[in-house]
Amino acid sequence: MSTLPESGRVWAARVAVSLVLASNLSAAAPYLIDPGLYAAAFELTGVAGSAMLRGLGVLFVMWSVAYLPLIAHPDRHRTLFGVVVAQQMLGLAGETWILLTLPPGHPSLAAAALRFIAFDGAGLVLLVLAFRLARPNRR
Repeated sequence: MSTLPESGRVWAARVAVSLVLASNLSAAAPYLIDPGLYAAAFELTGVAGSAMLRGLGVLFVMWSVAYLPLIAHPDRHRTLFGVVVAQQMLGLAGETWILLTLPPGHPSLAAAALRFIAFDGAGLVLLVLAFRLARPNRR
């Protein structure tokens, strides 16, 4: 697949997974720190809106924990890699379904769904690339 030596492929996989981790944590931080700024984009308000967005931030952090062993040893955790890729695919499919089932008249929700689709689509590309790069040599 690649002309990089095995150690180079493993490091490239680490970088790709690290980029997804950094992206997830950078998405989590604003929701955790000042969720009220983002609640309106989800048509939420007040304490309930802030609590919901903080919960979304916690989910981003929670999902990110699985990336740590992959960054350490992307070539040794093939099953975990498969789980992380499946989670990313499910997220992308779910967000697409949400967007497609939104009734007209909710432009801020549609825009938020499109942002999540782009975010998870890019993450999926990086994770699949990392999965392939970290594949042990079979020569």
